[in-house]
Amino acid sequence: MTQAGRQHGRIVITTAAQDATTLCCSVEDNGPGISAEHAGRLFESFFTTKESGMGMGLPICRSIVEAHGGRIDAEGLGTEGLGTGARFWFTLPIATPASSPPSGRDADA
Repeated sequence: MTQAGRQHGRIVITTAAQDATTLCCSVEDNGPGISAEHAGRLFESFFTTKESGMGMGLPICRSIVEAHGGRIDAEGLGTEGLGTGARFWFTLPIATPASSPPSGRDADA
């Protein structure tokens, strides 16, 4: 968001059940957005738009989310070039509660 030169940066984090089996978490900002030329490469290893970036953060996030059965994606908000922000989101399956351990004398066996 520093790149957009905004005095009042904003980040909104939202988490909601997408349906009975899927949780969705989104992170939205009012930074520089995502240019069309970069949109398809955001999750590639070693791709970065930052001067001192390594291009590893988003690929690592994708690996972690996918290893847990989820999906991650991003989109620019508003009109390209106006610095209107971006939204990143991931989905994960909602875990079902494990059954309770047996009670009684044999519980520790």
